Amino acid sequence: MLTTTFLLYGANGYSGELIARYASQYNLHPILAGRRKEAIEPLAAKYGLPFRIFDVNDTTALLTALKEVKVVMNAAGPFDQTARQIVEACLQTGTHYLDINGDISIFELIKRFDDAAKKAGILLLPGAGFDVVPTDCLAMHLKNKMPDAVSLKLAFATLGGALSHGTATTMANKLGEGGAARRNGKIVHEPLGQRGMWVDFGPKKLFVMSIPWGDISTAHFTTGIPDIECYTGISRKVYYFLKLQGLFNWALRTDFIRKALKAKINRLPAGPTDTQRAKAIGYVWGEATNAAGEKITARLTGPEGYTITVHASLIITRKVLNGDFKTGYGTPAGVWGEGLIYEIPGVIKPFNN
Repeated sequence: MLTTTFLLYGANGYSGELIARYASQYNLHPILAGRRKEAIEPLAAKYGLPFRIFDVNDTTALLTALKEVKVVMNAAGPFDQTARQIVEACLQTGTHYLDINGDISIFELIKRFDDAAKKAGILLLPGAGFDVVPTDCLAMHLKNKMPDAVSLKLAFATLGGALSHGTATTMANKLGEGGAARRNGKIVHEPLGQRGMWVDFGPKKLFVMSIPWGDISTAHFTTGIPDIECYTGISRKVYYFLKLQGLFNWALRTDFIRKALKAKINRLPAGPTDTQRAKAIGYVWGEATNAAGEKITARLTGPEGYTITVHASLIITRKVLNGDFKTGYGTPAGVWGEGLIYEIPGVIKPFNN
């Protein structure tokens, strides 16, 4: 009989709750898990699902929970506080690890467990959500169209969306730490918003700035392209303000500033409403260039990020439970190809200039 059960850790977060809510559409039945019983138990009762309460730092409890399932989906950010513990436990229990992380450092961390994962016969795949499924698939699409590409630019923007508490908190934790790009195959640090430009997303031209998106790590693994830059849509006023960030990075890294921002975040709604998500539009753009200076571009249009995260994470979970995976460290397009993104409802196939 096909296994449809998986462990969803961080089920009480904004994205975790959405994954729990939509799981039945994919004939999946998560065991909801998290640290706080008062947050997890009502959610489990609401959806008629089993639950487990434990902290990932309690190794015995973590191992016990993982032994029950073939797959764990980690939706509990900040992921620098949860990913390593769960990955190391998965290697002991033979459980496949998935998450919806988008942090370069976490991708690089988990990649180091590639050999151990192959020996354990499991898949380690961070970035099973909006970070980084659409951009990873577009990167592979461009690589397939231009096998000799030596540089890659990726950009995304959302019209009508909003941030969840988890995403906003993760961003607050990274304040003052700057940006990143990949040069000659190596990740290099640079100021946040080092570059800005206009991008034609197809239906609309938008201004974008460079950011340390997860593809700085994952797109290189997927495509082998040595130079990679990532961008996100932003107003030009904010962009020019951020150009001065180097003058006050020291202040942004202080506990006082970060705690103040997190307190403000906690007073906001948990994330976009269902109506906001339904109306929002997400755009993804990519450009590959070869050594001769020839360029090709491609674009995707589809739902906003949280909606993509829900469907992508559940589609990937179902694939792994069905035995459709590769062992070791993987990226979404690296394991399932560029066509993975087309399985998400509402995504329009890319087109090239």
